[in-house]
Amino acid sequence: MVPTAGTNAPYCHVYQGDGREWLGQDRDRRVIGYFNGTRTGADGKPRYLVNNIPWSKLTHINYAFARIDGNRISVGADGPGNPATGMTWDGPGTEMDESLPYRGHFNLLNTYKDLHPRVKTLISVGGWAESRGFYPMTTNADGTTNQAGINTFADSVVEFLRRYDFDGVDIDFEYPTVLDDTGNPNDWATAQPRRKGLPAAYTALMKTLRERLDRAAAADGRYYLLTSASSASGYLLRGMENHKALRYQDYTNLMAYDYHGSWNDVVGPNAALYDDGKDPELTELYQTPEYQKIGYFNTDWAFHYLRGAMQAGRINIGIPYYTRGWRDVTGGENGMWGTSVGADCQPGTGLVRPCGDGAVGVDNIWHDVSADGAEVGAGVNPMWHAKNLERDVTPRYTNAVGLSPETDPDDRRTGTYDRHWDATTRTAWLWNSEKRTFLSIQDMQSLDQIIDYVDRSGAGGVMMWELSGDYDCPDEADTSARNPCVMGHTLTRRLHERLQGLDAYDNSRGTGSTAQRPGSAIDVTVDLVRYPTETAQLWPLTPTVRITNNTGVTIGGGKENVISFDLPTSTPALVKDGDWQTGEQGGRWKVQAGHTGPNAGTGLAGDFHRVTLNLDYCQIIPAGKSLDIPIIYYIPATGPVNTTVKLGSTTYAPVTEHNRGAAKVNPPAGGCSAPAWDAARVYDPATQSVENVTVKYNGTIWRAKWWTQGNAPGTGADPDHEPWKLIGPAS
Repeated sequence: MVPTAGTNAPYCHVYQGDGREWLGQDRDRRVIGYFNGTRTGADGKPRYLVNNIPWSKLTHINYAFARIDGNRISVGADGPGNPATGMTWDGPGTEMDESLPYRGHFNLLNTYKDLHPRVKTLISVGGWAESRGFYPMTTNADGTTNQAGINTFADSVVEFLRRYDFDGVDIDFEYPTVLDDTGNPNDWATAQPRRKGLPAAYTALMKTLRERLDRAAAADGRYYLLTSASSASGYLLRGMENHKALRYQDYTNLMAYDYHGSWNDVVGPNAALYDDGKDPELTELYQTPEYQKIGYFNTDWAFHYLRGAMQAGRINIGIPYYTRGWRDVTGGENGMWGTSVGADCQPGTGLVRPCGDGAVGVDNIWHDVSADGAEVGAGVNPMWHAKNLERDVTPRYTNAVGLSPETDPDDRRTGTYDRHWDATTRTAWLWNSEKRTFLSIQDMQSLDQIIDYVDRSGAGGVMMWELSGDYDCPDEADTSARNPCVMGHTLTRRLHERLQGLDAYDNSRGTGSTAQRPGSAIDVTVDLVRYPTETAQLWPLTPTVRITNNTGVTIGGGKENVISFDLPTSTPALVKDGDWQTGEQGGRWKVQAGHTGPNAGTGLAGDFHRVTLNLDYCQIIPAGKSLDIPIIYYIPATGPVNTTVKLGSTTYAPVTEHNRGAAKVNPPAGGCSAPAWDAARVYDPATQSVENVTVKYNGTIWRAKWWTQGNAPGTGADPDHEPWKLIGPAS
């Protein structure tokens, strides 16, 4: 994580000496619950309040959601109807602390946090319905960064945390991507003119928040967390560059769900742990050789994508406590990988494939709604309702959740919901053959698979959306029981019990890398920049590797100057240079593969590919200058990471990677001793060494590509057909 210069943030209030977050006695993995502030019971629907939270089973609670109003964080106007700060409730455990100047959920959060002081509370900003304010706050209408708006927002966040005693802020911006027609369709008019600048502005937002929070932490004597919810979709991430914003965050919560839904006609798992090579949405990708059949709608792929930016322990894997589903499904195996085509497409759906026919009525009791308030078929249900469908229990709460089984056939439970399991994707679903309805569920078997994955991957823990979807059943083993399942803690209790027994999370960025960590660091940065900003230009990805020299002396110039770094195996090991050549074809980028071929079933075999560039003989980078080299890869990746810079016989790390134990040093000055071009000489790379065909001419360095005599470098009409290759500046 990038520290704030000149600020002594009190990291020790949250972090231990080994760099891991302190989570409480005998707790080494995070269990983060999103608390949905809208489940107040005010509309007659089941309520879920702060006293219903299983505090002893969690390490963090994210209150969802605050929004952005006038570039400031907001939960709405104060008053008795405000759930966050004004509402009150009857019943034990909902008594207000009258010493606090506000009521509502925030009052109860602080009351219960006093009883559970190791649990941290964060305010989450945005979400699907409240991300619109991020667009103008971060990005001007011409695509430039709105730093003034970001500053206002960051200052308001500090004020908000202090006022309501939160331990940090969680940013859920859906989504800062340049891809057209993404995010909430209601936001597109605001987002579209700003698309090209969103990744840079999002990075500026996180950098500014980190700086403001660190300064506030130093002043207040307490550390404030900065976290995010990250998309897990390889499609969306293609337009988010290399996700530089992650460098400023304590950790990120991977939204490892919504891989499939009724926005299109593909009937598949909501939260696949692994790819199975059968996803109809990825058919073209599977058939294109460059992609090596790597499927990117699964958690294993998304986890590896993030590894180029963060240690495993700074990644928490999201778990959905809800279903997604379709009706009138045809084909597939018990519905799995079948098709469901909708008649009327909602805005934002049916753009690439036909829209899906989302489940409604009794199969959609969390009622997604459109901009005009109409119900959207999506098959979204809390798991306690899905368990009742599975157990063939007709619930008594149908009217309370907005159903009218007396008058609407869709609201009646008909047929049986048989549970099925897929051992490849590690997912479960309910299939009603009579209604041809498919509901992708999260239950104990799939939960245990995620916990096992957290264990072996070294991930920081888990996050769930959202707590009120969890269930308790009277006797889960007795499927003949007629009493319904209700809101409860069954899944969260399982997470707590199993994660509590795991070893500490992986805090090393180098785990899974073949790189040797240098003991010295120099002031050089190696980064990916200049990503294309047009949707059509993002297949494949064609950024630039920029090597910037801030050491104060010229570096390079000799025979052995090598830049190496890791890219995560989320992208194939097929890396090309600006001439579209691989290393095997003589291209500049050489790759030591960490994984090759498909990822179906078992996931990605390694964490990183090792990518290496040998600087040309006499290629230098003067002090204060950069060297830009094109690179081409095929599926999104973060990074570079675990970078090393070899100058002569000594290997260094960049200071910007903040490697523990790597002392900053000044490298010896480099330079080029090539002779001036001589019109009378013959230059022939077929018979002469590289030193003998490298020359200086007009302040630049050139190397002969083939036999030449008397042809001045750089004077040919066509650079591709002249005998000289430009290497770079001479000084």
